[in-house]
Amino acid sequence: QVQLVESGGGSAQAGGSLRLSCVASGNTDYNCMAWFRQAPGKEREVVAVMDSNGATSVVAPVKGRFTISKDNAKNTLYLQMNSLKPEDTAMYYCAAGPVCYMTWHNYDYWGQGTQVTVSS
Repeated sequence: QVQLVESGGGSAQAGGSLRLSCVASGNTDYNCMAWFRQAPGKEREVVAVMDSNGATSVVAPVKGRFTISKDNAKNTLYLQMNSLKPEDTAMYYCAAGPVCYMTWHNYDYWGQGTQVTVSS
């Protein structure tokens, strides 16, 4: 079993920055960690993924603004979000699974989410 706990969400002005953290505990033997987000009335969508070798992928809408990273010593995944836009407003979730799929259906473990609200 894996427990994932996100933090770092909050409110920001457009153009501002936030850093999300996801602390993992329990059986951390999985290959992929990812950040997803879900806005009201929309499907959960991938934001960024990172595999156990450190390879990353960031989706086009946030490329150049968001960075995914991990501190293995702390079992913590990060999402640095810069140049925030109102359309980034969503609940952000950390997820873990065996393969870095770009859809939410294939991840085994999820955090409770942290809300990000960006005002114009």
